[in-house]
Amino acid sequence: MRLNVPIRLRWSDLDAYGHVNNAEMLRLLEEARILALWAPDEAAARVDSGEAIGASTAVLDSRPGADTLSLMAHQEIEYLVPIPYQRQPLNVQLWVSGLGGASMDLCYEVRSPAGVQPEVVYARAATTLVLVDRESGRPRRINERERAAWSPYVEPAIQFHRRGR
Repeated sequence: MRLNVPIRLRWSDLDAYGHVNNAEMLRLLEEARILALWAPDEAAARVDSGEAIGASTAVLDSRPGADTLSLMAHQEIEYLVPIPYQRQPLNVQLWVSGLGGASMDLCYEVRSPAGVQPEVVYARAATTLVLVDRESGRPRRINERERAAWSPYVEPAIQFHRRGR
């Protein structure tokens, strides 16, 4: 099962070629990750009405000074097709490809807006996040509540096409 996270483009996301800049892709993925994983008190304000996602996965405390940090350990993106500016939100499909002791692997497909045909997959990406205790600075284990929230969204990892060339 996958989460469908609508992410709006900003005009400033475009580069001189008229498509989403590669560096802005990291921001789009970050926004999807925050909406999917962080507790809704902050994330809910960013979701336009009618664009709800599975809030059951949003279990990380997003408040300043929270006990847990979610730190990125690895990110990989495969760009398939340039993304032109669109007024409708892109559909970022997000799922978990692995739950370790203190880390999780997330996969994403950045797709054309929901309902737009033909559907286009613009990019695929994978991120490894490590949960870290703020006070000690050391990784902390994924707790039962988090594991229960994220386990229904476990699917196989992305197989990147251009790897090893």
